[in-house]
Amino acid sequence: MSLNTIEEKNNKQIATWLIIGVVMIMVQVLLGGITRLTESGLSITEWKPITGTLPPLNDVDWQTEFDKYRNTDQFKYVHQYFSLKEFKFIFFWEWFHRVWARMMGMVFLIGFTYFLIKKKFNKSMVLPMVVLFILGGLQGAIGWLMVKSGLVPEKYFVGHVELTTHFIAAIILLAYTFWFALSLLPSMQQKLHHSNTRKILLSIVVLFFIQLVYGGFMAGLRAAAIAPTWPSINHQMVPNAMWDLTPWHLNLINNPLTIHFIHRGLAYSVFIVSILFFVKTKAVATFPAFNKFRLAFISLISLQVVLGILTLVNATNKSVFVWLGVMHQFTAILLVMTLTGLLFLVKKSRTAESI
Repeated sequence: MSLNTIEEKNNKQIATWLIIGVVMIMVQVLLGGITRLTESGLSITEWKPITGTLPPLNDVDWQTEFDKYRNTDQFKYVHQYFSLKEFKFIFFWEWFHRVWARMMGMVFLIGFTYFLIKKKFNKSMVLPMVVLFILGGLQGAIGWLMVKSGLVPEKYFVGHVELTTHFIAAIILLAYTFWFALSLLPSMQQKLHHSNTRKILLSIVVLFFIQLVYGGFMAGLRAAAIAPTWPSINHQMVPNAMWDLTPWHLNLINNPLTIHFIHRGLAYSVFIVSILFFVKTKAVATFPAFNKFRLAFISLISLQVVLGILTLVNATNKSVFVWLGVMHQFTAILLVMTLTGLLFLVKKSRTAESI
């Protein structure tokens, strides 16, 4: 077997391991969304990386955990009528979210150790692996800081800035891991050299990234419920209370109506630029891998607009809102994947001639 064949085989194995990690991160982000939407995030008040793996195993342990939760302001002012049974429900989602994170760490660590012992890594992988583990560890630390932000007096939920930071860190970890995996797959090494397409893609990435940030703000501030109407925002196209906070820039971060307005505006902008991208890239759609991601992207962005509207108008119907919100977030994750794939495949033109 030639050296090139051995290296290609090793790369495929490592890529498969990374794809498993990508799927696990997607599940983790989804679990995070369920945890947020069911208001479960503050049900576990302590950070126990080792002993916290097991849930309470008897009635005494359950009562102990419940008593800890009853000392939080969320329980006192939001969930004061919770029974032990209802507490167990929210505890499950936060516990599962944390345990899944530990499982991800184990999968990465076991895979890394195996490939290291078998000498399947090459020198070019050292730095990406280091970055990967730093991003993973950082995500765990941010997650606990987020939980702590809601365990202080007069706070009923985690801080929206902390929640958004946790979410964006997860998205960056997801995109980075997927990019790393794509770089090792032989089928993804042929690139489309087309400068104009790359420019449009970069503009979509920037807009979509800002949109994800404001999606996090929307979730953290529960901004959907304050204006569950469409296409107007409580029967106004531009809310009167958008600039009530002083200084004015605080409205961009802390005013739910301003955030609501920006999130909707960005959604329209992303959708319009995405249609432009789809039309403009018709001439290069013969490139197979690119075209698959291109079709997936326009389908998902169309679905996301519909889900966004449905989630919004059902914001006051909690049972429906939870599942629509989860679907809305999951579609956002898939969009991150397709955008990552597109950006990976499209490079600047090597000459003035377009392909």
